Amino acid sequence: MATKKTENAETKKLKVTLVKSTIGSLEKHKRTVQALGLKKIRSSVVVNDNPAMRGMIFVVKHLVTVEEV
Repeated sequence: MATKKTENAETKKLKVTLVKSTIGSLEKHKRTVQALGLKKIRSSVVVNDNPAMRGMIFVVKHLVTVEEV
């Protein structure tokens, strides 16, 4: 019998902070920053640590800082 994976306290989280402006960046990078939920410089969001989020962060790694929570 298959079991569903439920989100629990063991789920890792990442704190992503925008440290550089997106002015002059590629449109793809601007949209990725927006999709992460970042709006202003020094704004932070906490996201789940999964391959999709890691991929988004990798695209804009020159604009953000990341730390584990």
